[in-house]
Formats: sequence, C-alpha cells, structure tokens
Amino acid sequence: MDRPRRRLETPVGAATLLLGFEQPVRITRAGRPPDTLVSVYCGPTTTPAVGEHGGRLSGIEVMLAPWAAFTLFGTPQYELADRTVDPDVLPHALDRRVGELAGALAVLPSWEERFRLLDDVFARWWEVGTPCSARVVRAWAELVRTGGAMPVRLLAEEVGWSVRHLENRFREQIGLGPKAAARVLRLQRARRLLAAGHGQADTAAACGYYDQAHLSGEFKAMTGCTPREFTTARRLPFAAAPPRDRMDGEATSLVLASGAPEGGAEGGTEGGADFSYFSKTGGPT
Repeated sequence: MDRPRRRLETPVGAATLLLGFEQPVRITRAGRPPDTLVSVYCGPTTTPAVGEHGGRLSGIEVMLAPWAAFTLFGTPQYELADRTVDPDVLPHALDRRVGELAGALAVLPSWEERFRLLDDVFARWWEVGTPCSARVVRAWAELVRTGGAMPVRLLAEEVGWSVRHLENRFREQIGLGPKAAARVLRLQRARRLLAAGHGQADTAAACGYYDQAHLSGEFKAMTGCTPREFTTARRLPFAAAPPRDRMDGEATSLVLASGAPEGGAEGGTEGGADFSYFSKTGGPT
C-alpha cells in the first residue's frame, strides 16, 4: 500500500528539473513557506530541503549542470538559487512550456520514448538558448574536478578573469558565487567519502577542511545534521533499502522516519555530462 514519504535532500552541484506527471510534491526550505507543485525547478542550493508526497510520485527528474540550465531557460541563475519554483513561471522561459512537456511525456507508453522526446525538446531549446560562457564552463569543470578545492584566485587566473568578474559571471550562469559553489562541491565529496566508510578526520583532510570541527560545522550548516547523524540515518531500518540517490555514486538524501518502504522504481540515468534523466514511478522526492 502506498503511504506518504518524507525525504531530506542535501545541496548538490546541479540544478534540478522535475517533470511531474500528475501528483504534487510539497517542498519545504528553512525560512520559506512550503511550495506544492507538480513540476518543479530548483536552482543550485547551499541549504537542505524536505520533499513530501502522498504516497506515489510519477515523473522524470532531470539533473542539469547549472550553466546548462542557464542556456536552456535563459534566466540568470542567481534569481533561482536556494529557491523552488514552477518552471512555467521562470521570468525568461519564452516558449519553454514545461507543463505541456510534462503532459506529453506522461502519455507516452515507454521510458525510451520519453527520454527520446526529452532529447529532442532539449536540443531545440539549446539551439535557441542563451549561450553560456566557455570560461564559466571551464571554471566550473575545474571546481568539479578538484572537489571544490581550487582557490577562487587561482580559478580566476586559470580562465583569465579578475576575481570580481568571475564572481559576477558565476552568479549569473551558475547561480552561486565561486566560493559558495566550491563549498557545495567540497561537501558533496565529503558525503561521498563518509558514505564509503572513511572516518571524519581522514575525510576532513582529504577534502581540504581545516580540521574535523570545520567539516562538522559545514556539514551541519548545509545539511541540517552532523556527519555522524547523516551516515547513521542512512543505515536505519526504514532507510536500509533507500531509493536511488539523485546522482549516481552520491550520498545525497535521507529518508525521514515518517516515511515507509517505497514501491519499485523504473528507469535510470541517461544523457551526457550536461544533464541526466531519472525516471520515477512510485518513488519519493
């Protein structure tokens, strides 16, 4: 029997587009009223969110490199950072009618046909989209490659910009400044290492934190729990067989205690480095 589900989602180095087929999801962030939406766009974040649904959620979640989201939607990403919005009200969405796309996907009989339609639509949007800066893409790739460890000054030198100009272009096309983006990517690496069984002291050293206390403070600020609480919660009985995390090979989510075991999920990740698809039937947010 399908039952309501609550799930904590931590910051990741991506923007998220959920193309919902029917049922709404309720998303809550600290300091903001909850949003209840069928399709959802969420820009890059530095804070956690709690997603809830009534027992069954159908749709496709698309994980986008932030600069790819800038091109597809043409909206300055700083307007969407740490926010959850209906994608059809993006201020510069033009003809990108996400609700219509979600409806067209819902009636197709197979996931292969849905992914094919997404490829076609995204290719059209990309062709007429706002070009992103090759230097921003290069700087983002360096931050990803180093797990957020590359100093902003060196990053600016690498792409031939001043620190101020890099900060401005990052806010426009990534949504976060380079320092905030580096924090997210560094935390993402730390979660990955902790989930793989590494100790906190070793993880702090590997990820460039000053010490274990620095790691713990950043973890608490950006996920709402300590490293120990996070890794312990992922092993609790109700989360022993959690749904797939939002990104392959990443520890991104916690199923919260009021949830119940979910039904099977169908589909998987597809696409290239710019965006990937994850289909869900009966899965949580």
